[in-house]
Amino acid sequence: MRALRLLLICGALLTALGAPLSAKAPDFAETKKKAEAGNASAQFNLGLMYAKGEGVPKDDAEALRWYRKAADQGNALAQSNLGVMYANGRGVPKDDAEALRWYRKAADQGNAPAQSNLGVMYANGRGVPKDDAEAYAWYNLAAISDDDARKRRDELEKTLTPEQKARAQQRSTELHNEIEARKKAAGK
Repeated sequence: MRALRLLLICGALLTALGAPLSAKAPDFAETKKKAEAGNASAQFNLGLMYAKGEGVPKDDAEALRWYRKAADQGNALAQSNLGVMYANGRGVPKDDAEALRWYRKAADQGNAPAQSNLGVMYANGRGVPKDDAEAYAWYNLAAISDDDARKRRDELEKTLTPEQKARAQQRSTELHNEIEARKKAAGK
């Protein structure tokens, strides 16, 4: 359980580090003004500022509020961070089903930390039946850009039978094709 929590926290940090904050952190007042005007990227950045306590006191409830506004507009980074908050009970009661919902929305847009966190959820049976093949498939998608996911996939692979591995690789291909089709349909 402790290892799972560490993995989810690492996922949150990866998401935060991959956030589109410039080398110079944005000004809080400027970011808030854009966020209040409905800019999803600014809403995500404002949520991140509250989550990390950058320029404002750390406030998980406010972070959650701004992430949700951005996530509702389809911002994958915000969706992934909402998943982390629900998985860890930060600013909300812990809720694996809600974490899975937000991870899946972000993962369907190609967000590697969310894909990796879905792998963690399936590997540990959190909110879903334990399914090593499904966990492998999500880790495999994330492994393209996430070294931790690649390590988790490789460790999990050692425990799979040849049949399970074949099913996992097939599932990974299916997920990849579904994600690419959604991106194409959305014009991305």
